[in-house]
Amino acid sequence: MSTQLRSATSATPSAGAPPAEETLYEEELARGLRAADEQAFAAIYRRWGPLVHTMATRSLGDTHEAEDVTQQVFIGAWRGRDGFRPERGPLGAWLVGITRRKIVDALAARTRRLALADAAGHESVPVAAEGTGPDDVLDRVLLVDELSRLPARQRQVLCLAFFHDLTQAQIAGLTGLPLGTVKSHTRRGLYRLRRALEQSRADARSV
Repeated sequence: MSTQLRSATSATPSAGAPPAEETLYEEELARGLRAADEQAFAAIYRRWGPLVHTMATRSLGDTHEAEDVTQQVFIGAWRGRDGFRPERGPLGAWLVGITRRKIVDALAARTRRLALADAAGHESVPVAAEGTGPDDVLDRVLLVDELSRLPARQRQVLCLAFFHDLTQAQIAGLTGLPLGTVKSHTRRGLYRLRRALEQSRADARSV
């Protein structure tokens, strides 16, 4: 690692840095990334991390999800550093491209979670969204409580689907269960959850 890069990684260039100097700095960071230089990677994170986090926050509307996406972006950049081609564009643009893909993945995962929650309650479990009210929070608490009461296999399958965004095929591969068994556990577990949640809501209304 060059002396210039070591000094550059200690502080991000000022906003007023000349364009030529800025370009040379980015090119040096890019070379450091491709060479698996951890100090260069740390400088890359300091430089583009705030931008990635801002993009994710604006798209997802959730700070915690944005933090997860930011982490995934830079893990993906490190693991896929051999795929970076300077001739195709600057490093910043490459990172923005990864960010957009990770945001799409996060939105798809959110959709799967909400669809499963909807199936569990047949619309009796409100989807958590911005402006979540007390009733929505209560339903989420009840859902987690009822999950804990399910038989171990049903609970495992539903938790992998709810909290890890796995498909039934992925769950089968992870647990070693036949796909048909996973589907059966999912169906029975969702049925029990729906019945339990409906009863809990009925009891709450009668109080």
